[in-house]
Amino acid sequence: MNAQDVLKYGHTWVHRHVDGLTPDQWLAPHVCGVWSVKDILAHLTSFEWVLAEVLLDTVDPGPTPTLNMFTSMDGDSFNAFEVGQRREKTAPEVLAEYDEGYERVMSIVPRIDPEVLRQPGTLPWYGMEYSIEDWIVYQFYGHKREHMAQVAMYLDRLKEK
Repeated sequence: MNAQDVLKYGHTWVHRHVDGLTPDQWLAPHVCGVWSVKDILAHLTSFEWVLAEVLLDTVDPGPTPTLNMFTSMDGDSFNAFEVGQRREKTAPEVLAEYDEGYERVMSIVPRIDPEVLRQPGTLPWYGMEYSIEDWIVYQFYGHKREHMAQVAMYLDRLKEK
């Protein structure tokens, strides 16, 4: 597997669905539960920063405050906190932060030996049988595909009106 390609395809998929949205489309509720498209992107943004910390910690160990919060809170609490942190930002600001997180991730991945990315047990909090690559596929590529399917369904509903 090529982690950079998987990350790039997930990122491209997000932009395919959000680029060109109107302000009203960004902010309408109930695209995913109570979340708007902006909230979904705020959620995905927080995951980009978690991934950046995980990757950086493999090559240059240091503080990982977002990862620590991610692993110490239940998922709903983490999501509520992180989306709430971005509540006052505009949709373009959230998108810019998402892109910044993605660029940070992509600047770190080439610094990691591919064998380290493939090694099971490198993320004990995720499961000893999984590697960083596994986590990237499931939690990042799959996660983005799932949420962008929700955005696509929302946009389809708008066309039906």
